[in-house]
Amino acid sequence: MIKILRPILPLLLAALLGSVAVTSLHAQDAPPPPASHGDMPSPPPRPWSSLDPAQRDVLAPLQKTWDSMSPRKQSRMLQRAEHWVTLSPERREEVRQHIARWQQMTPDERRQARENRRKFNELSPQQREQLHATFERFQQLPPAQREQLIREWHALPPAERLHWDERRGHDRPPPPPGSPGQP
Repeated sequence: MIKILRPILPLLLAALLGSVAVTSLHAQDAPPPPASHGDMPSPPPRPWSSLDPAQRDVLAPLQKTWDSMSPRKQSRMLQRAEHWVTLSPERREEVRQHIARWQQMTPDERRQARENRRKFNELSPQQREQLHATFERFQQLPPAQREQLIREWHALPPAERLHWDERRGHDRPPPPPGSPGQP
């Protein structure tokens, strides 16, 4: 099993431990997409009191800052609120957990998560598929084995993480430059 994991284990562990799965949260930090029409005016500001009860319920965490948000950001938040009500309760809980994890991260951890996401997006479709398959195999490992791999990973200095597979005594040649885990 480890031989299957070793080609992309460094990237997998970085992704797992660096919270790559924060895409829905990362989208909140991204600048708004450009308007389709250059002369299209910004939406008007929406005071908190103008929101309907369902919108206020979903957007309650933003109540204190709502009136000071730009109209464009208010519009994006309203769109997300509309999407939120379509999610299953299980998916909502997953998103809540992602939000809570993101809020607990330090600025450096958030920067690293964004960098990991950027690197993931630069992978070829085949590399992404391989990473997903490796993640699935990692998830199927016994919990004790997963925890051991994670402990070993955390114990390494960042520079040594690039050579994770060599450190574990595997006898394969290093991946070509530019592949996951290579500078």
